[in-house]
Amino acid sequence: MSGAASDMETSQSSLESSEQVITPWEVSGSEEAGIDYDKLVNQWGCQRITPDLVAKLEAVTATRAHTLIRRGIFFAHRDLDVILDSYQRGEKFFLYTGRGPSSGSLHLGHLIPFLITKYLQDAFDVPLVVQMTDDEKIYMKGLGVDEARTLCHENAKDIIAVGFDVKKTFIFSDLDYLGGDFYRNIVRMGQLVNLNQAQSTFGFAGETKLGMVGFPPVQACPSFSSSFPHIKSWHSARDGFKPDAASKKTNDKGEKSASGVRCLIPCAIDQDPYFRMTRECAPRMGYHKPALIEASFFPALQGAKGKMSASDETSAIFLTDTPKQIKDKINKYAFSGGQQTVEEHRRLGANIDIDVSYQWLKFFLDDDDELARIGEEYARGRMLTGEIKAKLIDVLTDLVVSFQRRRAMVTDDMVYAYMAVRNM
Repeated sequence: MSGAASDMETSQSSLESSEQVITPWEVSGSEEAGIDYDKLVNQWGCQRITPDLVAKLEAVTATRAHTLIRRGIFFAHRDLDVILDSYQRGEKFFLYTGRGPSSGSLHLGHLIPFLITKYLQDAFDVPLVVQMTDDEKIYMKGLGVDEARTLCHENAKDIIAVGFDVKKTFIFSDLDYLGGDFYRNIVRMGQLVNLNQAQSTFGFAGETKLGMVGFPPVQACPSFSSSFPHIKSWHSARDGFKPDAASKKTNDKGEKSASGVRCLIPCAIDQDPYFRMTRECAPRMGYHKPALIEASFFPALQGAKGKMSASDETSAIFLTDTPKQIKDKINKYAFSGGQQTVEEHRRLGANIDIDVSYQWLKFFLDDDDELARIGEEYARGRMLTGEIKAKLIDVLTDLVVSFQRRRAMVTDDMVYAYMAVRNM
């Protein structure tokens, strides 16, 4: 869908029913079926990533699509086709993703957007900005300013350990960076969205912190290249944006000619409300609409009705967990789609659609043939629940231990280098 009206028409707050609630801050689905992603796509107006679009992505980048895309985990998009077409024409774009630092360590669910962003940065050889929304976590989690800044610094080390190119990556804290051109964009957007629209989009109510009511433009405006004036390569005469020189001509929808560098945002689909608002405002501000590639939720250990939570250690594997903790959590908490007895399991097989161990392997087991074999054996009852859990434990232990080695090498000076205001 395109056009300001089409984005705003689908911008109802959360997807709420008797079965599921989806907002940027709360995710829950039905006990049996989990999250209804078809309902999300239909109500919010995003589009499914089709096999043809995956093939086009591979052709444009001359690389195989990431497993998270091939397996449909990143399943929806807004204007990914537009990004691919503009890239083929030789036009620039940049990546934008973020992290709300509310705990001392990322868990596996937090890692997903950064894994796909790393793939996209490498495949397209493009710059990346990473927003650390430490201000939001002060409002939402009741953190003190000093605590939020400390968590931001530690979470930045986790992000750096993913392996992003320091020459093409700018990580910034809202508490430290907000101001100048960035803040001017926030004010421009603040003029375009009224309280009724914000309440409809985000579900704000009387008890909502005042800071949260004003926060959405803060998360929106990294979508615009002019928010980063220090990145001089984005501001040539050809594709830069100077507010004072922007065209004053508008069409009948109040839209200006688009300026600036296009943006692609990898995120989980619960962040879509922020960027529906952004896409509605962007043409009236004289910018391109940001494009998105959106993921389904990484399920909690207890099952698909929700997503991992940093506040519930039994729902998550953290990137600081030891091999023993990983093993214990998987064996104790990972919801099984297997049967109650070995005899029943051999006869009926497992339901791999609800089995957490199999679903997690879809995220982290690279070998497509091995994943297919495991799915077939487990679904037919020839593999037992203990065996698939053992496979997942091996995969996650290798992933987390490898990450911890890289994380141990990240110094404070490296954090300062990634967060330095500089050209890229």
